[in-house]
Parts: sequence; C-alpha cells; structure tokens
Amino acid sequence: MAARSEPLSEYNRRRDFKKTREPKGAVAPSHDGRKRFLVQKHDATRLHYDFRLEWEGVLKSWAVTRGPSLNPEDKRLAVRTEDHPLAYGDFEGTIPEGEYGGGTVMLWDTGWWEPEGDPAEGLKKGKLSFELHGSRMKGGWALVRMRPRDGEKRESWLLVKQSDEVASEDGEALVEGHVTSVRTGRTMDEIAAGKGEGKARIWHSNKSIAANLKAGAIAEEVRRQKRRAPKSSAKPPPFRPPQLATLVTKAPSGDGWLNEVKFDGYRVLAAVGGDTVRCYTRNGLDWTDKFRVIAAALAELDCQSALIDGEVVALAEKGSTFSALQKALKTGADTRYYAFDLIELDGEDLRRKPLVARKERLKELLDTLGTTATVQYSEHVRGSSAHVLAAICKAGQEGIIAKDADAPYQSGRTRSWLKVKCTKRQEFVIGGYTPSDKKGRPFASLLVGTYENGKLIYRGGVGTGFTGRTLGELAALFDLRKRRTSPFARVPRERNRDAVWLEPDLVAEVDFAEFTDDGHIRHGSFQGLREDKEASTVKLETPQAQKKEAETSKGKPTPEKTAKRSREGEEEVLGIRISHPDRVLFQGQGITKIDLARYYAVVAGRMLPLAADHPLSLVRCPQGRQRQCFYQKHASDGFPKDIREVPITESSGGTENYMYVHDAKGLVAAVQMGTLEFHIWGSTIDRLEQPDRLVFDLDPDPSVGFATVKRAATALRDELAELGLKSFAMVTGGKGVHVVVPLVRRAAWDEVKRFAKAIAQGFADRDPDQFVATMSKAKRKGRIFIDWLRNDRGSTAIAPYSSRAREGGPIATPVGWDELEELDAANCFHIAEIVDRIESDIDPWREFGKAKQSLTKSILQSVES
Repeated sequence: MAARSEPLSEYNRRRDFKKTREPKGAVAPSHDGRKRFLVQKHDATRLHYDFRLEWEGVLKSWAVTRGPSLNPEDKRLAVRTEDHPLAYGDFEGTIPEGEYGGGTVMLWDTGWWEPEGDPAEGLKKGKLSFELHGSRMKGGWALVRMRPRDGEKRESWLLVKQSDEVASEDGEALVEGHVTSVRTGRTMDEIAAGKGEGKARIWHSNKSIAANLKAGAIAEEVRRQKRRAPKSSAKPPPFRPPQLATLVTKAPSGDGWLNEVKFDGYRVLAAVGGDTVRCYTRNGLDWTDKFRVIAAALAELDCQSALIDGEVVALAEKGSTFSALQKALKTGADTRYYAFDLIELDGEDLRRKPLVARKERLKELLDTLGTTATVQYSEHVRGSSAHVLAAICKAGQEGIIAKDADAPYQSGRTRSWLKVKCTKRQEFVIGGYTPSDKKGRPFASLLVGTYENGKLIYRGGVGTGFTGRTLGELAALFDLRKRRTSPFARVPRERNRDAVWLEPDLVAEVDFAEFTDDGHIRHGSFQGLREDKEASTVKLETPQAQKKEAETSKGKPTPEKTAKRSREGEEEVLGIRISHPDRVLFQGQGITKIDLARYYAVVAGRMLPLAADHPLSLVRCPQGRQRQCFYQKHASDGFPKDIREVPITESSGGTENYMYVHDAKGLVAAVQMGTLEFHIWGSTIDRLEQPDRLVFDLDPDPSVGFATVKRAATALRDELAELGLKSFAMVTGGKGVHVVVPLVRRAAWDEVKRFAKAIAQGFADRDPDQFVATMSKAKRKGRIFIDWLRNDRGSTAIAPYSSRAREGGPIATPVGWDELEELDAANCFHIAEIVDRIESDIDPWREFGKAKQSLTKSILQSVES
C-alpha cells in the first residue's frame, strides 16, 4: 500500500503527465463547508466505478468493481486506491493506452457528502458511514474494511447502502438506468470518440492551452448568463400534427437527400414559450411530466418561442432501444432528445422553408444551450443513402430516414420523408392471447393485427421478447380488457379453440423476420407497448412498389397524393373529424376542443367499462364553458352515428330516443358536438329495469368543509359494509363525493330507490345537524345532502372520468378510500393527472366489475324495519 503520509506521491509516481491529460497532483488547501464526492466510470483493464470522497485536500478513492447498489443486501467490493487530487474530480476523457489506468473515464455522479462522526477516525478504524447528496447516489451509505489476507497489497473494503427511503430491492437500477455523464450527458462510446469534446473539456499541462481553457470557460459563462436573462411571457406554440415518413424497401439515390438515423423511441414535438415547455406525442398528448428533464433543458434555449420536432430515446450500454426507453420512463433513467426539425421560431412559421434551411436554424438555436447531451442536434449525411443505410445496419440500428433537402414541412405521411429499415418492425394491435401451460407465465403468445378499411385483420402471434416483469404488467392490463367475442374480422380455426379475446386498444411494437404467404408475421418479438399511438390508426406498413421508388432516384421525391385529408381547419381523432380544434373550451387553462377529444380517446379504456351502453344525458357547451351551455337528454337530428340511439318508454307513456355510447368513437363524437359532461343512468340499455349500481351523492352546503365530506363518505362506506355491500369512492370534480355500490342486476328500480332512501334518511335521523335527506336548500344550510334520488329510473349521475363544465376543467375521478383521505378537494384531478394515472396503471376501481353483490330481501328488510 502506498504511504498515506505523503499525499498524492503515489498518484504522481504512476503517471507520465506528458502523455496523459489527467491533472498533476497537488494537495489543495483545506476549507470549511461541504466536501465533494464523485464517481467516475472507468473502462480500463476492466470496467469499474471509482468512488471518491474529498478529505484533507485530496480525494480518498476506492475502485468499486460492479458499481454501487441500492440494495442493502448487496455488499459491493471496493478496493482502496491511491489518493487523487481534487482537480481529478472534473476529469472526463480518455487516458492513452499503455498508460496507467488507460481507457475511457466518465464523470458518472457528483455532489457532496456528510460524514457521520470523524472521517479520519473512520478511515483508521475501517468503518466510514456517511450521507450522500448526489445526482444519482443519495441517502445513507457505508464503507467497511475487510480483514486483510496474507500477501494482500491493497485494502479491500465493502460499499454498502444503508436501509432508508432511497434503498431498493432492484440493486442494479443505478448502474443500468444511468449510462451517461452527469456533466456532459455523453455515453462511454461518445467520450471515447471525443464527441462533444471542446477545449474546455480536455485536460492539458501547458500554459497556452490553459489560457484557452479559461477563454472557453468565460465564453460558456457568457452563454449561461444570456440564457438566464428574463424571457418574455410568450406562450408555447400550439401542437401541430407531425410529418411522417413513407416506408420503402430501397434507399433513394442522389445528393438531394439528407440521411438521418431512424431513432428507436417516442416522437415528441417540443413547444417552447418563455420559460414554459410542453412536450407532445405524435397524437398530441401532453407528456411533459414524463420528460421533465428534457423540458427543463429546452427551457434554457435562447429564444422567445419555438416548435421543435424530434425523438426521445433512452441510452443503454449498447445504444438506444425502445425497451430501454420504456424502462427509463418507469424508473427515471437517462433519456435524450434528438431534435431534427424546426417548425416555428419566435412567431415565424418556418414550414414553407426548405429542410436544409430549417435544420441550419435549428442548429444555431441548439448551440445556445452550450454543452449538453440531454438535447442533441440530429446530424445527417447528404447523399449516399445506400452506404449510410449499410453502416447504420452494421452498427445494429433500426434504419434511416431519408429526407428531401429542399422540401417544406408537411403534416401527415409524405414521400419527401422516406423510411428504410434494417429489419422488419412495426406496431400491431393486441386482440387476444393464447393461455400458457407453464407455471408463472400468464400467457403463451399475443394475437395481433392491423386495421384495414375499419376491420381488424389478424396478423399472427408473438411469443418472445417478454421479461418476467413485462408478463405481469401485460397480464394486469389484459384482465381489464377481456371480452367474449373475437375482435378480428377472421382468425384461423385453431386459434378460436383456446384464445382469450381482448378489447383491441393496446398497441405493441414488434420486431419480426418476415410475413408468411398467408400474411402472418414470422418469429415476432415483443419490444414494448406504444402508449403514444391510438390502436385505430395502426395499419400494415407496406413498402412502396419498386416502380414508385425509381422516381426517387432523381434526387427529389414525387408529392404524395393523400387519399384522406381533413378539411381545412379540422383534425381527426379516432377517425372523427373535429371542427374548430383550437377552440378554447376552458379559458385560463388553455384546454382546447382537440385536447378534450384526445383525452377521451385515451381514457376510453377506463371509462367505457363503467359507462358504455348506459342511457346518458349530455351537458353541451359548443362555444366552451364560458359561453352558453345546455342539458340534452334526447337524441336529435344531425348527431353523428357514433352517438347511438335507443327508444325508451317514459313514465308518461310516450317513447323518446335516448342517447348512449358504445365505444371510444362515441365519446369523441360527443366532444365534436360540444359535450363537456356525460351523465349516465344506473342501468344499461339491454336491461333497463334492473340497475347495475346505486349512487349516493354527498352534496355539501358551501359552508361545509371537504374534510367533513370525507368523514361522511367513510361513515357511509362502513354502514354499507356492515350490510355486506362493498362500495367505491369518486370525487365528482365539483364539491362532493359519490359513494357507488356495484350491483348484480336483480333488484328493480323501486327496490334500489327504497334502499337508498332508507340509508340516507337513517343518517339524517341519527345526526340531523350534519345530514339532510331532502332537496330543500333551506334545510341544507350547514349540512350535507345525501342525494339518494339519483337511484330513480331516468335519473342520472356524472360518469366516472367525465370532464366537468367548471372552471379549470376538473375530472370526475374514481379514487381509493385511502387516497380519498389525503385529498384536499373534490376537483383536484384534471386531464394531465388522469392520463398520468392511466400510464402508471393506477386504477382504484379495478375490482368494481368483479363485485358480485345484490340487494337481497334480508338487506332490504334490515334497513326498512
């Protein structure tokens, strides 16, 4: 072991500073305040992580072979190495081969450390405990020295995570989830290649270069201060449907094409306005919360507003993959935004300008960020598309996008962007699965298809590509979507025997070898779910015929003749045309008509099992909630066919056509007609006289606080439970809470109504100061009205997941009973929160449809006696 009494002598002895860019060792003067810690990922003779703690003017150092683990059960070997100078903590680059420690070095984490007790005493005794405050390593940790073995030249220690809220059973989450530099965002391969490495990032030993280093630092600080200057109150530009590429089988020839890597991630349009950034998927869903780090980086751009087109990818040790991105979205691992087009800048519409001009403006804009790899410019190669494709395929990438250098930006699929793949890969709709006979495996293979002319065409099975975690997650999603009949137009006879059919609203990314003669995929491998694409838009990607491709050899593609275009000023969601898509429905929140239509397309999977096929009434506000709204219970002429009609005999003896929706298209069609609220009957059209639920609406007087309403809901739940009835809670988006009891359809309306009235009246009789069971507003002052009248034939209640025509656009949201206790109001959920709950698979009413309970004679007698 090197003599510890001469700090850095061993460090300097081992290095030739004429050959390596590492800093020469010098002990720094001691200082008060926080002491730095850092981790450098080092690919030398073998890959390891150098863990360093600042103490007494040097960096005390250990080489951790497998990297840090968040699992307290993992005890990672940490071999003590020579002390390093403090300046080494900023080193990132390549140590020449043949030199001591030759290889690539990445600054993997940095922050400050807080020792427990005296570090000098801990180092001496072999037990050092501390708190880390880094970008990646946080919480309590400990270094423990192992008993030395005979002949051992270096001290062997163990790096151990202490049990706290940061600890995790997934011990590999840190090293697998974070594969880029915490400072520059580069991967190990990019550092080794010198990519993104300016003079200010390289260590040199001569003074002239040191002067350049200082100049570079000053220039960087100037850029940083410029980015910090106050911005205007410019709003982010509105979402625009992105340009899409046409799949072809052969790369185009000619110098008129710019060739870019086909990224394996999520298409994202970034709208920048002032200090605000919104990140939209290709379908216009707002996923800013998923990409907070990217949004924060884009907020530093030196502009007032911009609309940027690009793709988010996750970085793994072996490039970027779609499965790595899905994992990153769940774990918070590193992601990167590759920007490849600029649609608008500071209010100027750039769509009509040539691509080369747009990319030049984009590069200038991104340069204002300085050195960062969270946001990267998508480089291109002009011409030689076939050679570029060959190199990309050899590197294991998915393919290329060849773009006409002189073409304008056009929303929709065009032939000015061509997609050429290395392998066959596309999205398919999951319509069912085959059961597995293996223990612990919920299914054997997925049954998938694509939509053609409105019909779901069977395309085969996918039986590989699943991890244990993926199997469990998919099984949970499948449980919510089971149906009795096949969603496919036709399936092979052998599939009909044992298949389990599903509602076709999940989209899978699948890699496969080829199509068989009967049009089925061969050797399909599941890559992940595509949460950014609507199932109804998934069609078979068929490469264009070779004859048409020949036209691209001239260096300029032929314009695409789109067979189906929306009218001017219209957009489509699930095939439903949305007129006036930019009309603001909720002033102050900026929620537009197209936003609401997309919300219902996304939430349909949750909402329809609870609201489909129930007669409904609509609250329509064609000009937005700030203008005139009206309540409509009967169907009328001019309504889209997706809002279905059913004749119902009313109490007067007459018959009227009532509305109902059966699928997601019906929800979106209602939005097109200006609907902001859906109110449903408590029964379905196939069995109108037997309700499938009963609803207690706890409607408080304005003077009653929400805490009181929550206690009342819990008391009602407990009383129902004593009768053997399980109930579910929903915050209404207004002031109150609905307590909903699912029922097997046996009791008639009069029995359900009598039961509900008896329960409500019982509360009012026992505690008249707090509850009232009559509608009289005079009697409701300071009390909660338990509205049992919603359980009458023809009465309605707000549908779960319906928006409300109220300020802010709140959503009526099913919640768990424990969750209800933590809420501050009944109107705290909005579109963004609901989408996030769906993506996170938060479903408090998962068991709603499984509750097999009814109003038995004994239950009715017990409340009426």
